Amino acid sequence: MTVYQFELFADYYQFHIQDELAEDNLGNSWTQDAVDRLLAIAPGIVGVGTVRNMNVPVTLEICETEPETCFDDWDRVNECSLEVKSGKIVIAGCTDYFPDAARIEIQPGTYRVRIYYKNLKNLNKDGLNGNDQYRVMLWPDTFKEVVVLKPYVKN
Repeated sequence: MTVYQFELFADYYQFHIQDELAEDNLGNSWTQDAVDRLLAIAPGIVGVGTVRNMNVPVTLEICETEPETCFDDWDRVNECSLEVKSGKIVIAGCTDYFPDAARIEIQPGTYRVRIYYKNLKNLNKDGLNGNDQYRVMLWPDTFKEVVVLKPYVKN
């Protein structure tokens, strides 16, 4: 497993993981269902919703196989698929300057993406500071539909 740590500007309450050559965008993907699950998808792009539109900590892990499924410490867990044709993924805030965004080389193919969300309730009153955390794990897999593995319970 290879682990990367990022501090991403989650402008518009989101950051993206995408194939470097993806031509689509998430403009029409943020439906009410996507907003509710904090996850939007388009061909070659995964949009991860956040609870703050500030810098947020993100851990990205590239795995060889599906990781274990212990969700106890997490508020929400989603999964989706991502096709990577170029052999490079880009991780960035949605308004970051794309040419300067972080790039990670991986084998071209289809990946399963599991997104973990933590401390979603731990924001201060103005909603700008908090302890929310985001963990993204990718591994090679066949294409599958979006699945909410652990729904978020607000109370």
